[in-house]
Amino acid sequence: MFDPVREKTRIPRKHPILKGSESSVIEYFIHSDKIPMIPFNCPYLTGNELSYIEDAIQLSQSGGHISGDGKYTKLVQQFFENRFGARKALLTTSGTSALELAFYLLNLKPGDEVILPSYTFPSTANAIILAGGKPVFADISSDTLNIDPEDIRKKITKNTRAICPVHYGGVSCAMDEIMEIADTHGLSVVEDAAQGVNAKYKGKYLGTIGDFGCYSFHETKNYVCGEGGALLINTDEPKINDRAEILREKGTNRSQFFRGEVDKYTWVDIGSSYLPSDILVALLYAQLEHLDDIQEKRLSVWNSYYETLKPFEQRGWIRLPVIPEYAEHNAHLFYILFETEAVRNEMLEKLKRQSIYAVFHYVPLHSAPMGRQYGYAEGDLPITEDISGRLLRLPIFAGIGLNEQKYIDNVLLKLIYSYNVI
Repeated sequence: MFDPVREKTRIPRKHPILKGSESSVIEYFIHSDKIPMIPFNCPYLTGNELSYIEDAIQLSQSGGHISGDGKYTKLVQQFFENRFGARKALLTTSGTSALELAFYLLNLKPGDEVILPSYTFPSTANAIILAGGKPVFADISSDTLNIDPEDIRKKITKNTRAICPVHYGGVSCAMDEIMEIADTHGLSVVEDAAQGVNAKYKGKYLGTIGDFGCYSFHETKNYVCGEGGALLINTDEPKINDRAEILREKGTNRSQFFRGEVDKYTWVDIGSSYLPSDILVALLYAQLEHLDDIQEKRLSVWNSYYETLKPFEQRGWIRLPVIPEYAEHNAHLFYILFETEAVRNEMLEKLKRQSIYAVFHYVPLHSAPMGRQYGYAEGDLPITEDISGRLLRLPIFAGIGLNEQKYIDNVLLKLIYSYNVI
């Protein structure tokens, strides 16, 4: 672990903002070319990953499966059903695959519309299109950066079939309001909770509130297995569960065959290869055993950023994440909103020169080349476009060391203060 105290010349100065008991000597470091780049993300390992992977491989030599639906797949699916309260959990090869499965299960027809935020990853819209539907983009709320329920109402037409709220950064959308809209208009709700594993809305886990919930275990997420996802089915319809298994198994009733429910398996529906290898799921199981520990470590990083930067927000120089009272977030990401896109870009470059790898996202889907094919143009969703240009994401992962955390905090203090005062 690098130690900036040993590697840099130190210039003690008093914090220019904090007062009273919080006033302390803050160390600013220079000559950061000697410091290894602090990555934006680094998967956290709990210690059991390799032994569980080896176990999964060994089981394949005695009648087990490494191709899918083996010991660890069953353990993880039971974990989400028992702890999170999902009626049915099915692991998938990715969060994208989980979204595709969910929209296939809606039986979308040409012209059917699904309302979603433009401020999200393309997988959300792609899944709708692949399932035969049409994405309809709504604006976001300026506080939470989640889909705006009022704009959902404006976008509903006679062709609307579903709403897809995306829980940005693991902070819940206003689900009571969204579910009320869905109930009023007879719409399905597919939660894109790719970033929301182990986060809650009014005590309920994200992904368990709508008809379907979709998780991701990509290496950039809080709990990882390289590539992986899960579909949570929250309805009581047995036919939905059965069809989900068929779609996941290349359109065959193979899962029912292995349970002895049919005497042979065959092609019965459309489908694809959405079942993950048990080797990858073994890695995921090691992560989920430490679910709360990983989240606690991430929250520690998130809280450090927030407390460090809060005085600057109070001065109106920046804006920090907003966490509504109804939300228990999972510290998936931490962002800063700067005054303009130019300032944001300048800060990205300065952080990079200080060996801190920060990023921005997303290019709004409605203004992307594919979005324009659906008739959208810049200016259609003003809040989304404004936020996209001013947002900067800081490194956040469970394995950030204390020295790294202090270094990032101090660099941020120096850069933001210098820009606004000097």
